Amino acid sequence: MTFGSTICRMAADATMQGLRATLEEERDSLRGQLVELGHGAKGLDYDPNFADSSQVTAERGENEALVNKLVEGLRDVEHALEKVGTDTYGVCEDCSRPIAAARLEAKPEARLCIDCAAAANNRR
Repeated sequence: MTFGSTICRMAADATMQGLRATLEEERDSLRGQLVELGHGAKGLDYDPNFADSSQVTAERGENEALVNKLVEGLRDVEHALEKVGTDTYGVCEDCSRPIAAARLEAKPEARLCIDCAAAANNRR
């Protein structure tokens, strides 16, 4: 092992530790937001004495949509944390090519490279 390869490996390890820390912070933040919104093990928890007007129904719908988005984000972050430190983190789940470092820095929970993510969005 040469000095240069040792430096590159140390830089890669430091980057991986930073990505793991970012993912852990995001996981904790998402969990906290879900608790604040009343999401528990049974899903959303509403007061049974809560008035059932159209405004309340609309607010519940908005709350449920937000909770669903947060739960989806939490699943992605937890999935990425399971992969960190393995050969599969940073590898596109569609084409098996490496995900660009800049993409992982911007979105450490990314499952797809930018090309596959764009193609997936175009299919929607």
